[in-house]
Amino acid sequence: MAQAAAKPRSPDSPERVPDNPNGIEDAVHSPGSLAAEPRRGVQGTQPSLGHVVKHLQEAHPEQGSPPLQEPDAIPACGDGEEEEPVVRGAPGTVSFRINTANSLLEAQLEGHPGWLLVCHEGWNGSLGTLLCQQLGYLRMTHQKGVNLTDVRVNKEQQFLQVRPRQEGSLEDLWQVRSSCGSERVVALKCSECGLPPGAVRVVGGADVPPGRWPWQVSVCQGSQHRCGGSVLAREWIITAAHCVHSSKRLQGSAWRVFAGIVTHGSLRQEAGVPVQEVVPHPLYNHNSLDYDIALMKLQVSLNFSAAIRAVCLPPSHQDLLQGTQCWVSGWGYTTPDQAQLAGTLKEALVPLIGTRRCNSSCMYPGELTARMLCAGYPRGQVDACQGDSGGPLVCWDGSTWRLVGIVSWGQGCAEPNHPGVYTNVAQLLPWIHQVTQIY
Repeated sequence: MAQAAAKPRSPDSPERVPDNPNGIEDAVHSPGSLAAEPRRGVQGTQPSLGHVVKHLQEAHPEQGSPPLQEPDAIPACGDGEEEEPVVRGAPGTVSFRINTANSLLEAQLEGHPGWLLVCHEGWNGSLGTLLCQQLGYLRMTHQKGVNLTDVRVNKEQQFLQVRPRQEGSLEDLWQVRSSCGSERVVALKCSECGLPPGAVRVVGGADVPPGRWPWQVSVCQGSQHRCGGSVLAREWIITAAHCVHSSKRLQGSAWRVFAGIVTHGSLRQEAGVPVQEVVPHPLYNHNSLDYDIALMKLQVSLNFSAAIRAVCLPPSHQDLLQGTQCWVSGWGYTTPDQAQLAGTLKEALVPLIGTRRCNSSCMYPGELTARMLCAGYPRGQVDACQGDSGGPLVCWDGSTWRLVGIVSWGQGCAEPNHPGVYTNVAQLLPWIHQVTQIY
């Protein structure tokens, strides 16, 4: 079946940005769109986000959200098929967590009930860094040994200890103990990220307060919005490689990042943060848009606040299933025939779509690689579009917002059976950690 050419979701030329004094708008009353401009080979105007999201009922991202009620007029592609996880975690016999009450590192071992504390003997800093990364954090910030006399443990408490010879994989490093010889256990802290916004979303059409998506940034050439992006750390931004792929765009001096803004009118009042280094993935393919990911090292670290925070990466062990409700945000085009951005940041609720389904003949036949995932509605209606590229697709895991995808490409915007395609961040975690440690 012939397909119209897939088109990246970054604009080809600078856009006009309308003035809008208000903060981020609730999509229920927003006339703008995350899905507006038809792409190459696609004609006609698609429904705007404002027309579509009005079907949503009360939405609280922290508690999960109901899906859109889709009309029955257009048959969906492959409805009801069972799918493997859209994002598949690495298999393992041991998993870890950090107790939020006391920062103690806890482990769960296959075949052992309950959570085990980790003995401090044999522990080292490289293990702390590795575990923070596995849990979806960019880096470790603090570690120490805590005396067991300062921790309440019951008589049945078991412990995990590093083997004397630290060889093999992370899975093979551990042995179960009934006690710790040092009488100390590991406390670990990782870089803060993915915290829920302090302000609760107001349902019913009121403005959403700034800080709802505090990791969202505008990646600009000069003062012209080119793409979205997300804050990974005070000095690191993650975006799409197709936003920066041309040689003239690879120069850090050409770019500025605006964080903590919800209206593009703010670009005229703020200087933004200059970019020091642009690092696209070395395997990025501009034809297939495979490996569509890039990192930006800032010249000056961001000052975190209620309006500027980092998003967490996905943990290496977590599976995400088809239908998982996630959120995409951006300043996408508002009309199909004009290169004009939304004046305020927009958001849309989109469910993950199984890769097998999205890669089938009625969606994107064989075009998706392992570095891609789909999200949206088979019947169309809501989607990301030009101007949203590089922006975040985040999913709530019950306590933390995770950057599951990066807005990448698609055919048309909000078309039936052509959902949005996103960079699968979980598949590129080793490269992300490698780059952020080198530069």
